[in-house]
Amino acid sequence: MAKELAKSKDKVNKVETKEEKELKTTPIVEKPTAKAGKRSSKAILEKQALLEKEERKKNSEEINASEKTKLIIKTRPKAERRSKKYKEVYKTIDQSKQYALKDAMKLAKLTSTTKFDASIELHINLNVDPRHADQNIRDSIVLPAGSGKSVRIAVYIEDLEAPKDLQADIVGGAELLQNIDKGVIEFDVLITTPAMMPKLARYAKTLGPKGLMPNPKSGTVTNDLTKACQEAKAGKIEYRVDSNGIVHTMIGKVSFSEDDLLKNAESLLVSIKNNKPASIKGTYLKSIYVSTTMGPSIKVDQSSI
Repeated sequence: MAKELAKSKDKVNKVETKEEKELKTTPIVEKPTAKAGKRSSKAILEKQALLEKEERKKNSEEINASEKTKLIIKTRPKAERRSKKYKEVYKTIDQSKQYALKDAMKLAKLTSTTKFDASIELHINLNVDPRHADQNIRDSIVLPAGSGKSVRIAVYIEDLEAPKDLQADIVGGAELLQNIDKGVIEFDVLITTPAMMPKLARYAKTLGPKGLMPNPKSGTVTNDLTKACQEAKAGKIEYRVDSNGIVHTMIGKVSFSEDDLLKNAESLLVSIKNNKPASIKGTYLKSIYVSTTMGPSIKVDQSSI
């Protein structure tokens, strides 16, 4: 009996010893506290913020590099960004020199870069502010040697018999307005009488932006339709200052002689001088340049005019 009790005690001791061993070998896992959770979340947020900052920095560097490239391209001289032919003719012009008007015409003809008969243009910078009505320079003249441009003329009249000697390509009434409604505009100049203007008023938004709306100042609203058509065919041009106070207008073609170009240029300059506003004191013509279509500009010496 004593032996059996001793054996049972040994078994209990062995079991306890085994449990103790298991407890010793099993890793103790601590439950996360609220404090630990906060520390973990804060670390994640800090890391995320750091990554976002690095991403923004990278994007900023890429944008800056792109803008820097654009700035370099933009600040390059205009002549360097042109064609090979343009660069060649550009070298023949002394940019530090001002040329007499006749010499400028000759040089413009020599520096034309196009294969077609390019237009020769005058660019005149005036000391005016177009926001003031009296300084919004606008007029029309007939160039002595013509413009060299083939002009299609349309005359809008209704219930009137067109003059026999009318040099117009299109003469019409309601049918002409119907074509404008359809977007069919096959003319470069539109001439009409003062009595017809109310009917044309609703087409101002269509014709105005194209420079085709008849206007008394340009001589396209008149009772003398025959004279208006003759002048348009002979080379009548209209000029006006843009928002920067500059007049841009053609005065002929490269195929014109130097004398013809000079006559046209002088006629235009006389008209502009005659339209000098009384409110302008001092310098009126700030600068004058001559150029061809897609060609380099040539500065004109105003003392030669």
